[in-house]
Amino acid sequence: MKKLFFLFFFPFIAFAQNIQLSPKAEITAITCGPGEELYSTFGHSAFRVHDVNNKLDRVYNYGTFNFNTPNFYLKFTQGKLLYELRAYNFGNFLQSYFREKRWVKGQVLELTPKEKQDIFDFLENNAKPENRAYHYDFFYDNCSTRIYDVLEKNLGDKLVFDNHFEEEGLTHRQLIQRYLGNLPWSDFGIDLALGSVIDRKANSKEYMFLPDYVLKALDKVQIKEEGNQKPFVKRKEDILLDFNDKVVTKTFFTPLVVFSLLALLVFYLTYQDYKKKKRNRILDFIIFFVTGLTGVVVLLLWFATDHQATADNFNILWAFAPNLIFAFMSKKNAKMSYYYIFTLLGLLDLLVILWIFKVQIFSVGLFPILALLYIRYLYLWAYFKNLKFKRT
Repeated sequence: MKKLFFLFFFPFIAFAQNIQLSPKAEITAITCGPGEELYSTFGHSAFRVHDVNNKLDRVYNYGTFNFNTPNFYLKFTQGKLLYELRAYNFGNFLQSYFREKRWVKGQVLELTPKEKQDIFDFLENNAKPENRAYHYDFFYDNCSTRIYDVLEKNLGDKLVFDNHFEEEGLTHRQLIQRYLGNLPWSDFGIDLALGSVIDRKANSKEYMFLPDYVLKALDKVQIKEEGNQKPFVKRKEDILLDFNDKVVTKTFFTPLVVFSLLALLVFYLTYQDYKKKKRNRILDFIIFFVTGLTGVVVLLLWFATDHQATADNFNILWAFAPNLIFAFMSKKNAKMSYYYIFTLLGLLDLLVILWIFKVQIFSVGLFPILALLYIRYLYLWAYFKNLKFKRT
């Protein structure tokens, strides 16, 4: 959705202050198709202002940021990185999408000369260095949500939004999963990082965090002029057609397959331990260390960042942060280990209950992980139980 690059063609940018648009000027909502990389897989949205008489053809792109920002990666991780509106030549914008083989569509908006001028002036002012930065939020304030926000700020109650343009009743998680079919590992990572807050059903306007739904919504919007309502989209344009020669690659080694193989290995090693009445300390150290470290990352995303969508993440019930400490202590106290493992089993049960009641939906790739943890924890619980009774 967002274009994750700094505009190296910055010299081409020029602010058209005090330009009076001609009657032939048009303002177009631009929607771009998905790319192959994760950052581009959701598509993109922008504004285009085209005025032949003024030799003006400019895109207004809310999806850019500056790689030269101090502490760039830290701010990106924390959700504190400022995104920017950049105004530049539409031809340069289009070339990048042509190179990436991504379709581009336009919806020319039905506006009066004054409305066009007001929106143009607003975008020009918003693109000034002192005004261009904003706090990006993937679901609630991004390059796509800004399209309708800008229109609503300038047109107010002249816009008649169809609150029922989408009635699928989907959650934010279900919406983003529609775009991740060819990126199973990204899908798994997103499900791991994002919490239960995105499992609430989205209302119609909230669908517009995705460019495709901005395109659909604008087709349904009406505008009031002199007491009458008419379609807000005057004309549709296929600026770049879809590329039919794009190759879609799928991998066999999805999280479900890889973790299922891993689960089978853990089942086998646990069975060997059962026969020999011992436990594989290396295996247990790896399990506790990895799940504990994962839990620390999930907690940091929840409490140490500004990302709204990473809150209330119940992946912490299996990725249990204290496991990081227990990995180094499990061999020291059988009684403590017995009760600790019992607690871990209870947390896994609680996670399954939350999943059943759809408090949070977890990745399908988590099934084999939960299975291997449950089997291993059950064995360790029995193992430490025997040690506890032997020593008492």
